[in-house]
Amino acid sequence: SLIVYGNKSKKDLLKVPATILNRFGAVSQETAERMAKGVKSLSKATFGLAVTGIAGPAGGTPEKPVGTVFISLAHGRQVKTQRHSFYGNRKQIKFMTSQYALDILRKHLMENK
Repeated sequence: SLIVYGNKSKKDLLKVPATILNRFGAVSQETAERMAKGVKSLSKATFGLAVTGIAGPAGGTPEKPVGTVFISLAHGRQVKTQRHSFYGNRKQIKFMTSQYALDILRKHLMENK
């Protein structure tokens, strides 16, 4: 697993293009999808699971308030992304995000036996 909080790490480690980050922002479907592809490629794994979001307490905007999270799963050439809006404090948002991300992977594994 990797924790790539800053844009520099997203670009350097996961090969998220600067154009994606500049156009859509770090918290976006496009960035989450590139992160999932990047971690899958970097680790040479079958799956790549990536999360980007705003856990708070600050950092939210009207378009992307605190609790906005994008979860992407890359498998083969496909990438599926879900946008979620979680509520609570930072710890609660991070916990819910982790549980949803793992559940997305679990469901994908069950559907693709």
